[in-house]
Amino acid sequence: MTGRRTPVLACSVVGAAVVALDGTVLTVAQPALQDDLHADVGQVQWTSTGYLVAVASLLVLAGRLGDRYGPRRVFAVGALGFAAASTGIALAPGIGTVIALRVFQGVFGALLQPATLGMLRTAYPPERLGTPIAVRTAAIGLAAAAGPLIGGALVSAYGWRSVFLLGVPPTLAIGLLALVTRERTAGPGRSREAGPAALDPLGALLLAVTLGLLVHGLVETARPGGAGTGALACAGAVAAGLALARHERRAAHPLLPPALLRSVPVLAGLAALLAASAALFGSLFVATYFLQDVQRLDPLDCALRVLPLAVLMVLGAPLCPPLQRRFGPRRTAAAGAGLLTLGVLGLARLDSTAGPLSVGVAAALLGAGFVTLMVVATSVVVHRAPEAHAGVAGGLQQTAMNIGPALGVATATLLVALVPHGGFVPARGAALPVLAVLAALALPAALALPGTAADPAGPAPSGGADREGTRPGPAAPGSRRRPCVRS
Repeated sequence: MTGRRTPVLACSVVGAAVVALDGTVLTVAQPALQDDLHADVGQVQWTSTGYLVAVASLLVLAGRLGDRYGPRRVFAVGALGFAAASTGIALAPGIGTVIALRVFQGVFGALLQPATLGMLRTAYPPERLGTPIAVRTAAIGLAAAAGPLIGGALVSAYGWRSVFLLGVPPTLAIGLLALVTRERTAGPGRSREAGPAALDPLGALLLAVTLGLLVHGLVETARPGGAGTGALACAGAVAAGLALARHERRAAHPLLPPALLRSVPVLAGLAALLAASAALFGSLFVATYFLQDVQRLDPLDCALRVLPLAVLMVLGAPLCPPLQRRFGPRRTAAAGAGLLTLGVLGLARLDSTAGPLSVGVAAALLGAGFVTLMVVATSVVVHRAPEAHAGVAGGLQQTAMNIGPALGVATATLLVALVPHGGFVPARGAALPVLAVLAALALPAALALPGTAADPAGPAPSGGADREGTRPGPAAPGSRRRPCVRS
């Protein structure tokens, strides 16, 4: 088993990093893409929106496929498909082809992302999940920080097509590596029986429509003049979500396992990730416009001002597992929520004369708080989910990490519009104070996490656990358990 952990960790880390890198380098490449393909702004925006909608709508179904057929197989298909779609985009003759292939890239990205966590859950014992998840998180932070620099250099030297070729060799390599890596045989909880009905196709369709409309609505709300369309899409998401809830209660094989949805640690971890990612990305949206439009910094200087955020994410991730073991998930995540909130409040105090020190301190607090919450909440979600539902848990975690940024940016956009002459000056606007409240909402979610380190026995498969998932179930018949006497 130990010999198979290294390739599994390599696939998980590289896969997650490539997806993070792809998103950041595209932002830098979009102006050149627009000029070369003679596209308008709306078309270029759909190169991002189409990908986000496809990913967000399919993440949970992809996780379910991983639970059913094995995360390694699903990961291999996702990685190889992602590489093929990236190659096609680099060779695309027009903007329509780019948009279509970005949607396909999102489909394969959805297959890839939950499997990066599902493979870790099946390869590592629950009590040792913290370290590989921290390594994965550090790689994501490093890729996100390096993306604009690498993307800018590639676009300047070779054009926008080169940024899509950047991820082809690593995704091709890890896809092939996943194919030749042996996977542990399915445990007794993994479902191999039943036909397509076991995948709950109607539930998958309703969830895809719900999440797709929600992400599209949030993205449209953040676009100038798109508030009406965004509100309509969000209303459609609510209607589809109600239909999904009704269907899941009656389904014989629900897409969202009831045992997973009844787990307080899992739901608390997802809520913390949603609130933290919304607060972080909404704050970065406001800070970027403040530094570039108000303080007139170029993109490189702007990136250097917030570089402490990425540095703290990369350096802080390996420190989170020992902190979690020493202080427990609850206190560690609560400290992360506090640091994140202080970081947003630090940005909220900046005026037009703010110097690099004040920006850097706020960015460092954001990075330290977010990485702590992300590592701890992710490890709780993945560990507390039964192994048979590890893929769905990974899909829900990735869904929170995709919806959160869209929610944060949409919130910031609407609040900036309320103060048209000072919205991008944090001290004069309403956006960052509200985002600080959103960051603070991660605190009650953190307080609902388990108070002690991961239970080596793992979560109970059904109702034999308490709200923290740490109370043992009843003794097996015939076992000789001595009564425990508390002094």
